[in-house]
Amino acid sequence: MAIKTVLRMGDPNLLQQAEPVAQFNTPELHALIQDMQDTMAHMNGAGIAAPQIGVSLQVVIFGVGSNPRYPDAEQVPYTVLINPVLTPVQDEIEDGWEGCLSVPGMRGIVPRHTRLHYTGFDPFGNSIDRLVSGFHARVVQHECDHLNGILYPMRIKNLKDFGFTDVLFPNQDFQDD
Repeated sequence: MAIKTVLRMGDPNLLQQAEPVAQFNTPELHALIQDMQDTMAHMNGAGIAAPQIGVSLQVVIFGVGSNPRYPDAEQVPYTVLINPVLTPVQDEIEDGWEGCLSVPGMRGIVPRHTRLHYTGFDPFGNSIDRLVSGFHARVVQHECDHLNGILYPMRIKNLKDFGFTDVLFPNQDFQDD
């Protein structure tokens, strides 16, 4: 379909609550997902949310195989998740570095739940129900935050843990976040 422009931090559209998807398996929904896939692949993203390309719907996609932006991350299966509901499985929180296509060139340490149960739907309206941990749990939480108008810098506890990627990691090539 098309590579879309990713909205950047400061755009008021990124701060809105996204609307639930009401109809599944429609040409419009499939076109949106294709645009998201094309954009995410073009930017080497681990995930993307519909609001990041200016569409205020509860749709996220994510998946990590071999990704130059996350060279040490474990694999996360490619998933299209619609109308997600996230439930922490335990209270354990872990700090970890995150970047975002909407906050290019920067990284920050963000606290996230280590184990998570999430539910939602695929593009055809089939149920998704998963129990996840580690990087998978982090990616899902990050992407679903976009559906609630939250960008990862809003979750950083200490701004000393936030900065430009090339300064924080001068010997690593993350490409452009």
